[in-house]
Amino acid sequence: MRKALMTLLLLTFLASGFAQTVYAAEQKNTEDYMPSLITKTPLEGRMLAIKIIRKTIGAIQQDSEIKQAVRKKYEDDPQLLMYAAELVAIEFKTIAIANNYWREVQ
Repeated sequence: MRKALMTLLLLTFLASGFAQTVYAAEQKNTEDYMPSLITKTPLEGRMLAIKIIRKTIGAIQQDSEIKQAVRKKYEDDPQLLMYAAELVAIEFKTIAIANNYWREVQ
């Protein structure tokens, strides 16, 4: 039940700023921080996954005071960090697939 509630809370948080994010992205030139999912190593892939999550959250929630308040909540509820790690794992899986799990082509 708690996981479902936290997931709902996370989705509500993400959805609340989505319309503003789309508008803001259209209004300014944004850096292409992800020109490709192809990376040389799994570590580079993991770092890209983290960057994707950070940029996504930053685009959705642009108010730095609110971001700081959420960080305080992370200190009190480590389960929230686990949810963030789960998001990174999902992005990393996508990157690993794009890189054929870094297997060498023979």
